[in-house]
Amino acid sequence: MTNDHTNNPHYSRTDTTHLHVSDAEWKKILPADLYAVAREQATERAFTGQYWDADTKGTYYCAVCGNTLFKSDAKFASSCGWPSFFEAIRPNSVIYRDDNSHGMHRTEVLCGRCESHLGHIFDDGPPPSYKRFCMNSISLDFEPGIASK
Repeated sequence: MTNDHTNNPHYSRTDTTHLHVSDAEWKKILPADLYAVAREQATERAFTGQYWDADTKGTYYCAVCGNTLFKSDAKFASSCGWPSFFEAIRPNSVIYRDDNSHGMHRTEVLCGRCESHLGHIFDDGPPPSYKRFCMNSISLDFEPGIASK
């Protein structure tokens, strides 16, 4: 496990129940930098996150709630400076929301369990999906090993 979640009673790698937690409670539980990205839609600077160029086999989880998000087999080198995946591990592991911030129209990707901001999705990825899930490293936990199904 990448982060210490001892102060987070909502963190679980097995529970997929949708969470209803206020931002005020998340602010008490989460480190400030994770809170800024996950709950306030901030973005880490390109080429600075710990996973942008990682190629270790394993599974990526939501750093806020522990929801399983991506397997390393779906990760690819996109050269954008953030970890990129061509598909989520299961259809409901992430959800989508229109994002019209910063004068652009994009599709925001949120954790399907806690609705924390993970990043954005674009239509310039590789086959088979042609999607690029451009995620913030800080929003992800990683466990090395065989990528779980």
